[in-house]
Amino acid sequence: MKRREHTPDEREARLVSLTRQLFAGEISEGRLLRTLRREVLGLSQEDYARLVGVSRRTLSDMEGDKGNVSLAVMNRVYRPLGLRVGLIPRQSALLERLLGADDGASG
Repeated sequence: MKRREHTPDEREARLVSLTRQLFAGEISEGRLLRTLRREVLGLSQEDYARLVGVSRRTLSDMEGDKGNVSLAVMNRVYRPLGLRVGLIPRQSALLERLLGADDGASG
């Protein structure tokens, strides 16, 4: 059975939805990576690992929230998905405030 191609808008909507779940603590980084790789890009682990220049084992470990990879590797793996590794607050209230509507502050 052939996988249905998604429109760019559908892929972006899925990316936004899953990233919000990550920020809410509902899914892990590994789960986000696995779901986006499969659902948004439609690629196997082997093909995606080749695309980003890591071993399939490294990708598998990342998707399973195992292993210890550098920030450079993480950024290389997330780049085709339009994401990069960064810092987010651990406190949910501060995260909500940062992601909320503009409060008029500039900077």
